[in-house]
Formats: sequence, structure tokens, C-alpha cells
Amino acid sequence: MNGLFGWANAVAFQLGGETVRWSDLLGNLLGLATVALAIRRSLWAWPVQITGAILLFGASMSVHLGGNAARQLVVVAAASYGWWRWNRQRGAEHPQGVTIRWARGAERLALLGFLAVGTLGFAWLLSATHSSWAPLPDAYIFVGSLAATLCQGRGWVEFWFVWIAVDVVGVPLAFHSGLPVSGFTYAVYFVLVIAGLRQWIRLARTAPAPAPIESAPVVEGVHA
Repeated sequence: MNGLFGWANAVAFQLGGETVRWSDLLGNLLGLATVALAIRRSLWAWPVQITGAILLFGASMSVHLGGNAARQLVVVAAASYGWWRWNRQRGAEHPQGVTIRWARGAERLALLGFLAVGTLGFAWLLSATHSSWAPLPDAYIFVGSLAATLCQGRGWVEFWFVWIAVDVVGVPLAFHSGLPVSGFTYAVYFVLVIAGLRQWIRLARTAPAPAPIESAPVVEGVHA
């Protein structure tokens, strides 16, 4: 593992007495780019997110945050699904891009249940295997990131709310874990996520009502 991510975990510079690793720096810069691209509903959001998650996996492993490291692997898988789903639905019949909508009542309940049960279950696993020094917040960041990425792939507005909660938990956890760039980035994420939430709410108001059978999100062509 050290050999694979040795270059990425090399020290980039010192910040406020903390060591900043290249993996932490570059991974979080790509994370910010992902949010900006998601606001625009750009297909580029997915490959950028995947690349950033791979770098942050190395950063998390270097500071013994097993849950956060596992989160990055799951984000890679979920983002790959979202990338496939958005790309598959591209078509001339949906010229306005991704179809944005609010989740239905049953979908919201399923989302909340997944967040609650998933967080508690994964926290127990992290604690039992001694994989994290902060199992509960570490577990929520893992489960919340997975839920948000999957909801983004489906075009649900609620994915922004899940990301807001991830940011609130992630800022103190990152600073206490010796990843200051991650901490600062979570704070910047919060601002971008609020902007994205407002944009997607406006889009949801103009979107057609969902059909009884789930309608898949569609995307506009790739743009920079």
C-alpha cells in the first residue's frame, strides 16, 4: 500500500504546523471540482470524482481512518454507477439535461432508514475491528457519501442535504485526524453544496412530474 501511494502521500508542504500530503491536497481539489461540475449537471463530474476518491483513499489509509478509506472505494463504485446511468440516458428526447426531481415519500423513508441503520452497523464494524479511532462519525461519512452519490445518480434533490450533513461531520473529523486540507475543503464544500441545492431546487420546480414507474435521469452532452 505504501509503495502504491508513496508518491501521493509524500509531503507537499506544512500548514499551521500540520503536514499536508499530495494525496490529501489533490484529492480534495478534485472533490471541489466534482461539486462544481455536479451543479452544472456535467457528465465530467463522475470521472473527476473517481480520480479524487482514489487519491483520498491513500490519504485516509496513511492516517488510520479505515472508514473514510473504505468510503473512497465505495464512492468509486457508486460514481461509476452514476456515470453509467447518466451516460446511458443521454438522448435527443431530453435536450435539457439531467431530469431533477424530489424523491417520493417512500424513497425518502428508505434513504433515512439506510442512513440510520447503515451508520450504526458500520460504526459497530469499525469498532469491532479497531479500524478507526472515531467509528461513529467515520461511519456516517462513509454511509452518507454512498447515499449521496447514489441519489445524485438518480437526480434526487435530497442528495445535497445528505452532503451537507457529511460536511458538518467531516470538518472536525478531518482536522482531528491530521488532514487539514480535507478540513478546509469540507468547509468550502458546504458553500458550494448550498449553491448546488438552490440550483437543483429551481430545476425540480420546472421538471415534469415523475411517472408512476421511476424515470431515469438523463444528461446533457459532456461540457467543460
